[in-house]
Amino acid sequence: MNDIIKKSDSVIFQTYARFPIVLEKGKGCRVWDTDGKEYIDFVAGVAVVNLGHCHPGITNAIKEQAEKLFHVSNLFYTVPQTELAEWLVKRSFADRVFFCNSGAEANEAAIKLSRKYFSEKGEKGRYTILTMTQSFHGRTMGAMAATGQDKIKHGFDPMLEGFDFVPFNDIKALSDKMSDKVCAVMLEPVQGEGGIVCADKGFLKSVRELCDKHGALLIYDEIQTGMGRTGKLFCHEYENVAPDIMTLAKGLGNGLPIGAMLATEKVGSAFKAGAHGSTFGGTPFITAAALEASKIIEKEGILDKCLAASSYFRSKLEGLKKKHDVIVDVRGIGLLLGVKLKIEGAQIVKKCMEKGFLINCVQNDTLRFIPPLVISFEEIDLLINCLDEILAGLSA
Repeated sequence: MNDIIKKSDSVIFQTYARFPIVLEKGKGCRVWDTDGKEYIDFVAGVAVVNLGHCHPGITNAIKEQAEKLFHVSNLFYTVPQTELAEWLVKRSFADRVFFCNSGAEANEAAIKLSRKYFSEKGEKGRYTILTMTQSFHGRTMGAMAATGQDKIKHGFDPMLEGFDFVPFNDIKALSDKMSDKVCAVMLEPVQGEGGIVCADKGFLKSVRELCDKHGALLIYDEIQTGMGRTGKLFCHEYENVAPDIMTLAKGLGNGLPIGAMLATEKVGSAFKAGAHGSTFGGTPFITAAALEASKIIEKEGILDKCLAASSYFRSKLEGLKKKHDVIVDVRGIGLLLGVKLKIEGAQIVKKCMEKGFLINCVQNDTLRFIPPLVISFEEIDLLINCLDEILAGLSA
């Protein structure tokens, strides 16, 4: 394992603060390193492997498609891409889907579409997009410019112009910023990287009303919250407030690289041939796997499993909060849960890994739990016992 780590560090850019383990295989909610040590995975590839590692249905879909067709470019039609788009349209507000390779690319497409929409209407000066402080939309230049965290942008100036920021859940601040120069409001229903902060009840409705009043578009970034992560297929379904544009990635492919931008026909019609593109977006190989992953959500009752596990997990975390003063708050929805601490969380993440549990930390002080949606109560109990022991040691 040390040899692989040394080789990796010598040839790969040092853009990640990696943990000193080399993961080799996975099954369900567990992974193993090259030394054979087992870990229960509460990171799931950062909210990606929603159905667990190496789900047999997805593995079979990959094998079958690998023997048919990998890639032909978007100059031609393919069956898996069409069927996945149809599946998404039938289960969402949207009429059109654009496929790409990542969440950042999906957000880039959303930014471009919102500006293109108003340009096609003859309102070329209307290009400002309002986003939320502490938001995270990706690391490409456009998605980074839309992100409301200065630490992500450090050293990359000048930023793409045309973005302004308001505090999340502050409808008055948003209202004060609205004008005829604003083309869209872009937000995450839950700020995952921002500390697991959920939209207040009624906030999405108020944002929708503001956008309608000013003729602006509403964009939901559901890259982390979409595809069942919150117990609904899409998080905004809890408020029943539809956007004009929505972005997906992460759980859509259960580990394979795919992003998607969904939009209504009215807005999507602004993208004509040549307006946008992606060489690898929606290849038959990737969309075949994503289609199977999407079908499994329904076939195996994944949303119900997520809600049951969420309720159980949260109750156990609340129990830890009552027991340990270091815990400030338990927050989140579905299996996107966070524990805010009075201290930095890195030491707890490290101790959990040593004991065979993978978790992570956001905003320095918030432990984030984003396991596969098929996590069992028994596996949750094992983590809770581990955290209880670690927290007791910190206060001893």
